[in-house]
Amino acid sequence: MLLSLAGVRRTFGGLAAVDGATLAVGAGEVHGLIGPNGAGKTTLLNLVSGLIAPSAGQIVLDGRRIEGLPSHRIAALGITRTYQNIRLFPALTAADNVLVGAHLRRRAPLWRRMLFLPSATVEERAARDGALALLTRVGLADRARERASNLSYGEQRRVEIARALASHPRVMLLDEPTAGMNPGEVASIAALIRGVAAAGHSVLLVEHNVKLVMDVCDRITVLNFGRVIADGTPSEVARDPAVITAYLGGEVAA
Repeated sequence: MLLSLAGVRRTFGGLAAVDGATLAVGAGEVHGLIGPNGAGKTTLLNLVSGLIAPSAGQIVLDGRRIEGLPSHRIAALGITRTYQNIRLFPALTAADNVLVGAHLRRRAPLWRRMLFLPSATVEERAARDGALALLTRVGLADRARERASNLSYGEQRRVEIARALASHPRVMLLDEPTAGMNPGEVASIAALIRGVAAAGHSVLLVEHNVKLVMDVCDRITVLNFGRVIADGTPSEVARDPAVITAYLGGEVAA
């Protein structure tokens, strides 16, 4: 497995937000992470991405333990993410926001860029072309020069996904990427997630849209009160009585 968690626990005072979570994400797999509000889903993403350190357990990326590493080191190893709350630079254009995500792949030092030396200029042009290609991929080619603050909510979400892709990650962590979107926008994000996986990137997806999760995920892990209560294919999870009781309820039956 490309990414695996074993017995991961995170406590805040006396509360275990993540309590012994174990799961594995394969290469090129879309792995859903679902559960009720407060189940520990975003906390788990924060642990994987290095925003917080686990109290116990192991997080392994391609054979290397990464728990406790700072977030910039984990990003450099190939894990990028989006957030529940949009975190774009509102005064920058869509293209420039995506360029920010490509900084891990830039080799020319700052002084070369400031002096406009040929090697830095070539790299800058390639990075900008790459940003435009990613915006085209997420359906925003015509909005590349627009300030992020002028984009719609759904467009900003797609810029965030393009920025996460800009570093050519091995694993993408998507935290509710379709929140606030209309059905057409949700369908476009579903197609984009499938395309990301088909290109060889793994995806760990936190999402409340159950239909989307069932449609795009190869496997699903269900959290409840910080604990894994189910793990399997979408059909297996949909039939699990513990999942139906804790989260899905009548949605699956419908």
